[in-house]
Amino acid sequence: MRLLDGRKQFSLMLDYEFGPGASRALPKEGLEFVYSKKSDRLKQVVHGGELFATIKPNGAIAPTHYGATVLIRSRAYAQNSVTVDAEAVEFVKEGRSVFCKFVRSVGKHVLPGGEVAVLDPGGRVIGVGSARMHGDFMRQFKHGVAVKVRGSSWE
Repeated sequence: MRLLDGRKQFSLMLDYEFGPGASRALPKEGLEFVYSKKSDRLKQVVHGGELFATIKPNGAIAPTHYGATVLIRSRAYAQNSVTVDAEAVEFVKEGRSVFCKFVRSVGKHVLPGGEVAVLDPGGRVIGVGSARMHGDFMRQFKHGVAVKVRGSSWE
C-alpha cells in the first residue's frame, strides 16, 4: 500500500537529494512511475516514453541526460552541477570522465558520490554522472577524476 502518489513521492525525493525547490522543474503532465513488483519500491520515472530517472537501491536518484536537461531549469538542481572548459566538451559527450583540470565552476551542493549534471560553458547539459570528490577540491586540484560520467548527450 502506497501512502503517497508517485508524483508527490518523487517530488519529495528530488527536494531531499538536490535541494528544496528542485522538484519545481518537473513536467506537469506525462510522468509515469514504475514500481518493483516484489517490494513495491519506486524504480524508474518515465516522461513521454523516455527514461527520466532511475532510483538506485539505496534510494538515490540518478537522472538521465534527458532528466537533467529538464531539471537544470531549477536553481536548486543547478547547484548540483559542474561546468567544464570548452576543450573538454567533446570528451564528456563521448562519455569520458571529467578531470579536475578542466573544471571551470562547481555548484555549492556537489558532494562525493552525489549525482551531478555536467554543463558546457554555455550552460547546456552535456552529461550526467557521480562526483568523485567535494566540489571545493575539484577547483583546487589539477590532477584526478572530478566526475565519473554515466550518461552523455551522444548516448
